[in-house]
Amino acid sequence: MDVKKTITSIFIVPTLQIGREKLTINGFINGYMKDGDKDIQYTDCVYLLFKPEKLDLFREFLDDEYERTKNVIDDYDYKDGFVVVVYSLEKKFKKDLSFIKEGLYSRTSLEFQALFPKMVKIKRNGYMKDEISLQYRVFNKTEDLRQYWEDKLAVEFTDDMEVWDGFIIENETLNIDKIKQHV
Repeated sequence: MDVKKTITSIFIVPTLQIGREKLTINGFINGYMKDGDKDIQYTDCVYLLFKPEKLDLFREFLDDEYERTKNVIDDYDYKDGFVVVVYSLEKKFKKDLSFIKEGLYSRTSLEFQALFPKMVKIKRNGYMKDEISLQYRVFNKTEDLRQYWEDKLAVEFTDDMEVWDGFIIENETLNIDKIKQHV
């Protein structure tokens, strides 16, 4: 599936503490801050879009999530096997989420940043390798990431500049018809 990960998926979904493997085996596609196809929108919530291959496995996952956390507040289906699960976000991270939405990643709290691993396992050329996580690089404006963007954009970054894209609500809004074009 050729869907670019949203900022919501990169910087907000991991705060739900679900686990990458569970998301992957259940057909997770992306996370969104709103659903453009619904009249009623939840506030301070995140919408996770799945296209599960094995419905029994997904139903078990969903039942487990309802038991694991009180933050699951809704789930609903779209045609063609898509499922949306809505989670409320932790109120204690409201300011951090505002910083994410403002594109001010390095201003997030240390408590928020601690939800993300510093190191992750990445598969490169068939081998598993430890690498510094993208989130850690962005929060800490690491030299390698700053250099990457300076080279790519031919711009010299100042200390006050962030090293990741800004948050654009259109890109963070679920549009099921658009998704179906990429599946």
